[in-house]
This record gives sequence, structure tokens and C-alpha cells, in this order.
Amino acid sequence: MNTVHETSRKALLRRGFALEYATLGWNVVGIAVLAAAAISARSVALAGFGLDSLIEIGASTVVIWELSGAGEDRRRRALRLIGVGFALLAFYLLVQSTWALATGFHPHHSPLGIGWTAITAAVMFALAAGKARTGAALDNPVLKTEGRVTLIDGLLAAAVLLGLVLNTAFGWWWADPAAGYVLVYYATREVREIFSGDH
Repeated sequence: MNTVHETSRKALLRRGFALEYATLGWNVVGIAVLAAAAISARSVALAGFGLDSLIEIGASTVVIWELSGAGEDRRRRALRLIGVGFALLAFYLLVQSTWALATGFHPHHSPLGIGWTAITAAVMFALAAGKARTGAALDNPVLKTEGRVTLIDGLLAAAVLLGLVLNTAFGWWWADPAAGYVLVYYATREVREIFSGDH
């Protein structure tokens, strides 16, 4: 019976690693795509989402460490670093979005940004569901927590996508910095959760 349980656990661990490496790979590619799209469109929201992808890479790395048997202290320190990353992201977006609104800064249209954020939203929702199921089966709170980070990544992609579409379709230039404020809200919430010890 123990052998069956151990075999099942190893299969679940392999799935957990696969989900994290998929998230890692997607976000590494995403940083390059989003950097190009943000520079081309002069979009605050796309730049912020690129930074969020960088933080997601850090979060996935933390889980890979933990699934490999890394110590509790190391995991706590790494999560705090992710928390600092989210705090810096929130500060950057708050300043940039406020500046864009105050000066009436108009971003360009971004077909690349629209395409990438649409696909990213779908991919992140699928990965988040897989992490939630695998984390529950393994009874692993770290994997479940990082699954919530991935879900937030999907929600942020959808928020940025909405801002880009509204700007393209109706010329609502303010939708781009408004999407930046959505990212500020979620980044701040993550900081609170990490430093309040919920993780």
C-alpha cells in the first residue's frame, strides 16, 4: 500500500514540477514579448505586466526549490523577496499610471500586446487549475499558494487585455493606466498576504 502511495506521490511531484517549469518557460518568453510590445505601444500596463511576469518567475523558482526539498527558512526568505518584488511593482505602477493620467499620456495601439495577453490569460488559468488540483492532492500549501499567484497572473492579463482593447476600439487612452491601477491593487494584496504570514 505504501509503495502505491509513494508511486502516486512521485507522479504528483512530477506533475507539480512540469506545471512550474511550464509557467517558468511561458513567463521567460513573455518578458521579451511584453518588453517589445510595451516599448512599441508606450504602454504602462504592458510594462507592469512584464514586471509581473518577472515576479511570477521568482514565485515558480521558489516552488521548484520547495518541491526539491529545500528548507523552510530558505522558502520563507524567498517568499519575502517575492513580496519585496510585488511592493516595487506596485510603487512603479502607481507612479507611472498617475503620471500617465495627469499628463494625458496616450499609449499607441498594440496588436502584439492584445494577442499575447489574451493567450496568456487562457494559459495561466489552465496552469492555476492544475496547480490547485496537484497541490491539494499532495497536501502542499506552497504549490496551492503559488497556484493562486498564477491565477492572479491570469486575472491581470485579462485586465490589461481589456485596457488595450478599450484603447484600440474606442480610443479610451485612460484605460491603459487604469489597468495599471488594477495591477497595483493585486500587487499590494500579495505583499500584505506574504508579510502577514498567510503563506
